[in-house]
Amino acid sequence: MHQYIVPLIAFLATSIVFTLTPGLDTVMILRTAAGDGRKMGMGAVCGIAIGLGIWGLAAALGLTALLEASKTAFFLLKCAGAVYLTWLGLHSLIRPRTSFATEIKKVSPRVSKIKTGPFGIGIRRGLMTDLLNPKAGIFIMTFFPQFIPPHTNVALFTLIMTAIQMILAFLWLSLLVILTVPLGGILKKPAVVKCLDRLSGIVFIGFGIKIFMTRNPI
Repeated sequence: MHQYIVPLIAFLATSIVFTLTPGLDTVMILRTAAGDGRKMGMGAVCGIAIGLGIWGLAAALGLTALLEASKTAFFLLKCAGAVYLTWLGLHSLIRPRTSFATEIKKVSPRVSKIKTGPFGIGIRRGLMTDLLNPKAGIFIMTFFPQFIPPHTNVALFTLIMTAIQMILAFLWLSLLVILTVPLGGILKKPAVVKCLDRLSGIVFIGFGIKIFMTRNPI
């Protein structure tokens, strides 16, 4: 049992540091929570957690190794992620909102038709952000193996670490939602909303370019 506890404690400590480090997920949650409220913010949190779970499951099944080995698969995934984030950024820059209350109607006409509520839209946004980011898969593929002890069921241990990562991300991002939502009450002026949308748009485009420039680590 000792041979499993020590690596898991080391993984937990290191994962906490990575989780608290601001990144794309942090920006997405702050923007969603402040602009669209608690329900959509928590939906995005759940979407990101689900995305991490899918990446972890893929790692356990060896699919992330396939992603690393296949230059074509890696290129297509990073292009999809870059295009999605750039689209979000350009949308915020070209058509900034004047009120946060209009977001649900503007996110996607197709989503509105199927009557998806704020929570569902948040899940969709968080999930797509995480799944279309190849750096998430590469991170799991290069980070997790360092903590897997010898003579261990690699798939099972990977799933355990994935569960830990999901819980940490959920707790931290949920806290950000709780702390950020009250700000939505004071962000009522159209000029402020436009400024925040354009600022977040620039950030998303920057992340899109960064993802596109990511190189396959082989």
